[in-house]
Amino acid sequence: MDGQAVAPAAGTVVNAIATGHGAAFAIDLETTATVEFTSDGDIRGTVADAPDADTELVEQCVRRVFDAVGDEAGLDRSVAGARIRTESAVPMAAGLKSSSAAANATVLATLDALDCPDAMNPIDACRLGVEAARAADVTITGAFDDASASMLGGVTVTNNTTDDLEGQETVDWDVLVYTPPDRAFSAAVDVAACERVAPMAELAIELASEGRFVEAMTVNGFAFCATLGYDPDPLLAALPDAAGASLSGTGPSFVAVGDAEQLDAVERDWDERPGTTIRTTTRTEGATIV
Repeated sequence: MDGQAVAPAAGTVVNAIATGHGAAFAIDLETTATVEFTSDGDIRGTVADAPDADTELVEQCVRRVFDAVGDEAGLDRSVAGARIRTESAVPMAAGLKSSSAAANATVLATLDALDCPDAMNPIDACRLGVEAARAADVTITGAFDDASASMLGGVTVTNNTTDDLEGQETVDWDVLVYTPPDRAFSAAVDVAACERVAPMAELAIELASEGRFVEAMTVNGFAFCATLGYDPDPLLAALPDAAGASLSGTGPSFVAVGDAEQLDAVERDWDERPGTTIRTTTRTEGATIV
């Protein structure tokens, strides 16, 4: 038996590290997971084009799906194994929620392989991936904001301390992503430093809860650039034209949103900088079995 699913990446509206409350939006860059069952009892993952990548997260996802619905699906747990392969258009360790997308895609692909795609509703499937991310130590907050945006599409506002969805809205933005050459791993971030900007994060989440997402992004971006030591110049360059811009996650990527014409000017500036620039859109549809 095998299964396959895709999940979109996401950009940050409000980083949840400071207060436990966050918001994120799905973007049209996909991660695909393929899960093939074996009878050798071994659960093992691989990442396309990255043979040395850590695969503990996707392996944890499969184990947890087995625990949750394996008996119901008639799985012989004494011999059940899996090979998981992920491939992605989402840069790893770039603040674009590659881990959340991989977890969501893997959970859904495993349910597909078990021939029980409806055994979990999307939020429960998302929470299972979040639990796997915590167990694999690839996240600080659990990243329920990022994971829910990837799983459901649109913009989500969440309480990451309780894994509760507090709001979801559809948005229609063009999106520009700028990724400098450096990479940043969430688990290495100084949480105490991030907590010092809690008042600004609280303001940002208040704006997001009112549907003022672009303002929330911009407040978040400057607050976390200062905290995490990133040069805010890409934000300053974007703001005369973009509707909103932010540091995404713990960086190093920046995201800007607006209409196509607004982002043309931002793209010209960001293209001059070292690194890569990607033009895409928001994503209404979240993770799905294919």
